[in-house]
Amino acid sequence: MKLYYAPGACSLAVLIVAEEGKLHLDLEKVDIRTAPHRLQDGTDFSTIHPKGYVPVLLPEQGHALTEGVAILTYLADRSHASEVDRARLMTDRYRGLEWLTFIATELHKSFSPWLFHPEYGEQAAAVARSRIAQRFDYLDAHLREHEYLLGDTFHAADAYCFAIARWAPGKGIDLEPWPALAAYLERIAARPAMVAALARHG
Repeated sequence: MKLYYAPGACSLAVLIVAEEGKLHLDLEKVDIRTAPHRLQDGTDFSTIHPKGYVPVLLPEQGHALTEGVAILTYLADRSHASEVDRARLMTDRYRGLEWLTFIATELHKSFSPWLFHPEYGEQAAAVARSRIAQRFDYLDAHLREHEYLLGDTFHAADAYCFAIARWAPGKGIDLEPWPALAAYLERIAARPAMVAALARHG
């Protein structure tokens, strides 16, 4: 399988899930700072993905998969988990989809594009930070009672949450008001698969 990714982008979540599930991904870096976005060989990325953003996963068979929630679910379903773990994953499937959707629509889209494009202005950025703070309040309260989003088991939703929430300090959001969230991010950062994913992703 091949993953089209950009360092520092949400595509990190896909690589974390692959590392956790012991799934090999070939990586194809996309320069998202150019217009149009280009691959390392100069190919216009829109010829691969007309929507123009990462991540994109090319499975071994079938069509390209786009959209983080779909890709993360696809990889989680194919992980080399034990039968016990696989049964648990299926039991938690809908709760996991709930968390993945929350992160995609309420967290990810509150950061991007509002905090990544200065041309939207400081008023839009301030509204985005306020919205993110409300979502962090919710996450922090949940994480005071749970090691991970679904309880005591790491899930694809945790990979996605990590990839997005780690943007906060660089976008003017201090995590000090949310100690449970900060501790959660530190726990994930220490996981061997996370270390491996960051080394590959950049």
